[in-house]
Amino acid sequence: MKHLRGIRLALLQVHASVFLFGLSGLFGKFLALPASVIVLGRTGFATLALGLVLALGRQPVQLRSRRDGLGMALLGGLLAFHWVSFFVSIQLATVAIGLLTFSSFPVFVTVLEPLLFKTPWRWRDGAIAALVVLGVALVIPDYRPGSATALGALWGLLSGLSFALLQLLNKGYRQRYSALAIAFYQDLFACLSLLVVTPLASLALTPREVGLLLVLGVLCTAVAHTLFIESLAVLRTQTASVISALEPVYGIVLALLLLGELPTLRVVAGGGLIVGTTLWASWPKAKISAETD
Repeated sequence: MKHLRGIRLALLQVHASVFLFGLSGLFGKFLALPASVIVLGRTGFATLALGLVLALGRQPVQLRSRRDGLGMALLGGLLAFHWVSFFVSIQLATVAIGLLTFSSFPVFVTVLEPLLFKTPWRWRDGAIAALVVLGVALVIPDYRPGSATALGALWGLLSGLSFALLQLLNKGYRQRYSALAIAFYQDLFACLSLLVVTPLASLALTPREVGLLLVLGVLCTAVAHTLFIESLAVLRTQTASVISALEPVYGIVLALLLLGELPTLRVVAGGGLIVGTTLWASWPKAKISAETD
């Protein structure tokens, strides 16, 4: 009975984290700020919150070498680009298009992993990539050069590409550092990199904007990440990955309820194809209730 309660709690944690990740996309509409300023606030508050979590848990965070420090700094810059491109996509287009084009990242992982790590190519990977590409093609409603939706979709694809690279390049660090420590350092370096390029005049924020950035950085980033990591102590990573595919679904429903953004049937069809393919790609062979570490 206790074991079953633990599984239910872990499932609740991972769904809550994915819900919060989906909610984060709406801040691109809530905040009339440049995407770089939104991400600067997000990473700044997330760094403070994750640092507090690590300190209270007395988890080791010291980097083992200068090479690791340089790697974390470079990946922090990549994380900053990923989030900036994500919010630019949403600001130019819609929450639905931003979330769904970003969700194309499994295609980039499929293509890049054999190139970077010499892993074997499987026909199933090719089929997954082709289906997601078709879904993205349906999601983009306007292919005219220079149109806001087309540009937004392009930025969403760049967000997916940078996220795929981030996941692949993080593999080596996961063997030496906890996921929370990696998130802390990469949020920290993302924040520092954006401080260098963000004009100070754009940092004159209203109390409302600071409050929204606080929610985005603490609740939708640090808390969401912590809940996701804690769920992995009970659930298999594969199970959590299946549930993570629901992120655009949560985000689109929230955008409908809070922003009145009603996706077209074409976007729904393309989104359904992307989400369905992602679920197929990561669906575990065993039943979820039986999948524990």
